[in-house]
Amino acid sequence: MKRIKGGEEESKSSTSKSPTEACKKVRKQTDEESEAAEVGEFSGIDWARLPQELLLHLFQYLPLLDRAYASQVCRRWNQAFHMPELWRCFEFELNQPASSYLKATHPDLIKQIIKRHSNHLQYVSFKVDSSTESAEAACDILSQLVNCSLKTLGLISTARPSFMEVPKSHFISALTVVFVNSKSLSSLKIDDTPVDDPSLKVLVANNSDTLKLLKMSSCPHVSPAGILCVADQCHSLRELALNYHLLSDDLLLALSSEKHVHLEHLRIDVVSENPGQHFHTIKKSSWDAMVRHSPKFNLVMYFFLYEDEFGPFFNEEIPVTHLYFGRSVSKEVLGRVGLHCPRLVELVVCANGLRPLDEELIRIAKHCTQLSAIGLGECEVSCSAFVEFVKMCGRRLSQLSIMEEVLIPDHKYSLDEIHWEVSKHLGRVWFPDTMPIW
Repeated sequence: MKRIKGGEEESKSSTSKSPTEACKKVRKQTDEESEAAEVGEFSGIDWARLPQELLLHLFQYLPLLDRAYASQVCRRWNQAFHMPELWRCFEFELNQPASSYLKATHPDLIKQIIKRHSNHLQYVSFKVDSSTESAEAACDILSQLVNCSLKTLGLISTARPSFMEVPKSHFISALTVVFVNSKSLSSLKIDDTPVDDPSLKVLVANNSDTLKLLKMSSCPHVSPAGILCVADQCHSLRELALNYHLLSDDLLLALSSEKHVHLEHLRIDVVSENPGQHFHTIKKSSWDAMVRHSPKFNLVMYFFLYEDEFGPFFNEEIPVTHLYFGRSVSKEVLGRVGLHCPRLVELVVCANGLRPLDEELIRIAKHCTQLSAIGLGECEVSCSAFVEFVKMCGRRLSQLSIMEEVLIPDHKYSLDEIHWEVSKHLGRVWFPDTMPIW
């Protein structure tokens, strides 16, 4: 009788619980069972026996420090950590904690990499902050890469001055080590560095058959003769980036010679260090030779000039494809762009002033028949002229970035109406860009 009574009491207590509490109890039991099953499933995997190919793939996605920690799990993981394939591509991050928020490669790891993997390195870049200490550390590492044959090398400064503050002899000595030992260097990015003509001759002497890409903007110690030496000897060069003061008729003719491969990309930075700076003129015949030899090459030009310094530019036809004006540019210059840049594909104007660019935009739409991208910042264009410009260009305008402040309402269109008209001619929904309100 007691058991029955007890059973009845137990039954009564269980039925007295609310439905919500009962559901919580069932859910908790289900979660515990699934968690136990999951733990049992993973506990059945022998992580130490994962194939090396899979480990290598996983390690490639880990940051360097996490990769080093993972190598301490077991012997097989440590072996995977030292596989040559894992060290072909590497970026050294060198920053001073007091002056940079970026993470830096741990010094102990750098020592281990140089000791055990320098001969495996092929694609190397150095990312340094603005401190001289970081740039000098990068030079010290370069000086130790005597047993490697690099294919690509990039020296990246996140802020100036960095490498320009390193003693020139120290930098050249370190760079020469790489040039001499790397017999198959194909890509070199050394912007904002004290590289000079003699070091470029060392580069050419050891890597003339393999060099395909060279980016060396803002290298004040290089002369037009130095870059001409590279063009004369490196016949496989396909991409070149440099400052305008290094550009010459002889350089363009060397890049257009029959023994040189077709150039794919030429970037020119036209930068004024002081107001009133003089710039030389490149002959139209030299540009014509480039187009005949490499008819599909992209000519990208960045202009950072004052308005009175544009005299030598756009007076004759120039095969520029991508054109960026980083400072204010006059209506007259933009008018010349519309007349003399028939290959123009992309145009960005950061500032112009308070005079509307109606006629200039129409001229550009009429003569630059390949234009597919345009961006306008601190400029003024009437809504009617802008609609006419879009109508003339049509659906080939894949990128249209226009600040709302640029468009001036007139008798035909208001700001509320213009996006419908532009969208109709583009064949897609379009709105002008607006300045974010913080």
